[in-house]
Amino acid sequence: FERSDGWLHLRRVCVHPRFQHRGVATAMVGCAEEIAENHGFEGVRLVARAELPATLEFWRRRGYVEAAREGVHVHVAKRLPVELVVPTADDMTALGARLAKIVRPGDLLLLAGELGAGKTTLTRGLGAGLEVQGEVTSPTFVISRLHRPSGDGPPLVHVDAYRLGGTAELDDLDLDTSLDEAVTVVEWGEGLAEGLADDRLEIVLTREIGADSDVRRVRITPVGSRWLDTPLDLS
Repeated sequence: FERSDGWLHLRRVCVHPRFQHRGVATAMVGCAEEIAENHGFEGVRLVARAELPATLEFWRRRGYVEAAREGVHVHVAKRLPVELVVPTADDMTALGARLAKIVRPGDLLLLAGELGAGKTTLTRGLGAGLEVQGEVTSPTFVISRLHRPSGDGPPLVHVDAYRLGGTAELDDLDLDTSLDEAVTVVEWGEGLAEGLADDRLEIVLTREIGADSDVRRVRITPVGSRWLDTPLDLS
């Protein structure tokens, strides 16, 4: 591999025919991604060939998206997750405000984490950064809330999917706005709301071990071409 512009560039991934279809290629790519993440790379890029659809499908299943084409050469890329340590609730609110600087209308954020992990606190900071109207609170009992902007920014749609039975119920929500016009946050959306958009941020919040600890770990995984050229500079 090569290092360039903050990305790890894979030259070639090959498996001897004798050992194909045993998960070797997947393990090799996973190892490369782990190395890239541990060394602070933004993501992984490589060039595949258009006449090898099975190879392109392999990369697609691993979360790689097409970035460009040059004749038979298909440039694919995947931006890697960012993991942050968030010491206090105020810091979680501040992280949400920093997220507000990089999101735009049509963006989808899926929040996962146990009760009390900080999902609503993060969303409250996001709403403050977007300068939306109304207090951002947990929408558990109303399922969804629409916060209209105070100025020229996008509205915030805040959804709690905990009590929803499936994607169809999520689609049926009367949000009174187009998701293409809003920044949408879905708490408890993991495994349910991914179908709302091909491009999204999947955010997992985890409590630090210890009953009295306020420390949280936040892992943000960018999915889709929307995030290829948008660095997650949130530190």
